Amino acid sequence: MTTFPAAVLWDMDGTLVDTEPHWMNAETVLVESFGGTWTHEDALTLVGAGLWHSARVLQAHGVRMSEDEIIQHLSARVMEQIVSEPPFRPGARELLIALRDQGIKTALVTMSIRSMADHVVRAIGFPAFDVIVAGDEVEHAKPHPGPYLRAAELLGVDITDCVAIEDSAPGVASATASGAATIGVPLNIPLSEDSGYAIWPTLAGRTVDDLRALLAAKDRA
Repeated sequence: MTTFPAAVLWDMDGTLVDTEPHWMNAETVLVESFGGTWTHEDALTLVGAGLWHSARVLQAHGVRMSEDEIIQHLSARVMEQIVSEPPFRPGARELLIALRDQGIKTALVTMSIRSMADHVVRAIGFPAFDVIVAGDEVEHAKPHPGPYLRAAELLGVDITDCVAIEDSAPGVASATASGAATIGVPLNIPLSEDSGYAIWPTLAGRTVDDLRALLAAKDRA
């Protein structure tokens, strides 16, 4: 296998951009509008989860709306908070620019709906991704490997020649199961130490060569 990444596959919420506080706030306001209670601990259980699963959890907390209505409502509230440049996580924008400068393919693999993903990508300000795989375009949400396998298929690359970057337990589970060399960059919840993926505290200062080294180490394992 090559040690040059055929592609780098990015999660969005919590990995590329720090939108999780907006999601948590939107969830809290929605549950409370129906007379329920939504704690920070409740919100953490949904980090990295598929939106339809999240909608069912919110219904169980008293939200009397359909799953699709919940998803559209929450997505709209979050998009309202991202008007211009999105809140990039440290080092993410710089690494993404470096990948594009070197001609390495990129994909955004998110469980947010397509309109939300398009909204964030438009706000980035440069052509950041070759393809987008969104939560309303896949049969199975993370932690199923399907979203990452679909991204590799759309890019025309072997998933085992790719690097995936994630922040949550469902995300790293999805990426590692797909066969991608996986990096966990935790934000809201610590990730367990696991031989199946690398944990980087931050992307700040990380380079394309670091991604190559990670993929090379995976190939030698």
